[in-house]
Amino acid sequence: MIELHAFDDPRAQAGALAKAVGGALGASLAAAMGARATLAVSGGTSPRPFFEALALEPLEWDRVDVTLVDDRWVPETDGASNARLVRDTLLTHAASAARFAPLVDVSVSLDARIAALNADSSYAQPNVAVLGMGEDGHTASLFADAPSHEWAHALQTPERYVAVHPGAAPHARVSLSMSALKGVGKLFLLISGERKLDVLKAAASSPQENAISKLANDKGVRLDVYWSAK
Repeated sequence: MIELHAFDDPRAQAGALAKAVGGALGASLAAAMGARATLAVSGGTSPRPFFEALALEPLEWDRVDVTLVDDRWVPETDGASNARLVRDTLLTHAASAARFAPLVDVSVSLDARIAALNADSSYAQPNVAVLGMGEDGHTASLFADAPSHEWAHALQTPERYVAVHPGAAPHARVSLSMSALKGVGKLFLLISGERKLDVLKAAASSPQENAISKLANDKGVRLDVYWSAK
């Protein structure tokens, strides 16, 4: 099920999504009875205003674990690193009290890191996640043009993390699997522009061989879409 929230400009979109995510995190913290809650976020250029707004939300950030939906297999010093973006824009102001759990560790191999993440109980199933989406219909780093065995594994495995080697996009990736995405308590999608809205509508109207369609057509999934025309 998709619930569309439409905005005319990115600032209004970012502010509304920050309030919604803050509310969802607050509800998770209240239900956790003193335990922690986990927020998973995406990278790219679109989330920056949202991260800056979310960093100001009055939450018990010292009880929040922030992690990533996916990341490129590059060091944090690389401009392509989603972890770097999160440190620079989200883990500031009130949100600086959160605990950050990055996905990438280039001191080991990608396969070794995936195994370690799946074995590490501190990387919990996220309570709240904010996704992005490409014009090819990928979300997280679940690319349909990855090698066929990786794509099939990403869709079918019960494990939380998978390795992905996209065909057209640069860099190998660490990503939450499809089952992990479907298991998130509160799932948001942040997109902008008419083209991406058209891709989403097409993906939701009939099953397609891309990640957003697999997610949107699952009857057990509710996806709150925050879309800006610009």
